[in-house]
Amino acid sequence: MGRKIAYFLEEVGGITSLFWQIILHIVRPPFKGKYIISQMLEIGVNTLPIASIMAVFTGMVLAVQTYIKLREFNAETVVGGVVAASMCKELGPVLTAIIVAGRIGSSTTAEIGSMKVTEQIDALETLAVNPIKQLACPRFIASLIMLPCLTIYTDLIGILGGYAVGVYRFSICSSIYVDNSISFVSPWDILSGLIKAFFFGMIIIVIGCYKGFTTIGGAKGVGKATTSSVVISSILILVSNYFLTVLLYQ
Repeated sequence: MGRKIAYFLEEVGGITSLFWQIILHIVRPPFKGKYIISQMLEIGVNTLPIASIMAVFTGMVLAVQTYIKLREFNAETVVGGVVAASMCKELGPVLTAIIVAGRIGSSTTAEIGSMKVTEQIDALETLAVNPIKQLACPRFIASLIMLPCLTIYTDLIGILGGYAVGVYRFSICSSIYVDNSISFVSPWDILSGLIKAFFFGMIIIVIGCYKGFTTIGGAKGVGKATTSSVVISSILILVSNYFLTVLLYQ
């Protein structure tokens, strides 16, 4: 038990230290604009196909389940509002972050971890290139920018999926569906979802980079680090989502 507690505290300390090092190096020149744009394309544009599938079917199944339950109270016309509010406040940012954690968090850990076990990180330091500045900072900045953008996109796609089911499957009046969707969602609901996405982006990249930089044990170690990165990121996203919700809506 003592060893487990010590290991946990060591991990927390290492992650916190890496986070502050990234923050310090972000504001120091030179700025890696080309690398940032490259990571933005990888995190944002290349994630759009899987994010679209996730969002549209989430909105559709949410509309089905909501309609079935609200029909018992003759309140099925508010399906659009429930779908829109759920996507903007919770499902959009959380599911998008989990997908990005599985796709980008794992690839970040695998790439940096492979460089670590093959001593490429040591080679960068020998050439007076800071690995954190070179590898972590562009990913960190790109994630902070693209996670909110992806969240807006998945919110819209999810709402459209719910609209398709509500209007064309359950014959809810289109104007009523749209009016309820607008009236149920306030600007703060949208902003709170984007704030969550911002923090989720930090979690994904910091965990992914930390696990990459601390990888040991060759190819097997890279595999373990990648798995650990996705699991820890997903858990932290769900845990932090609760505390952010309490903080934002208290």
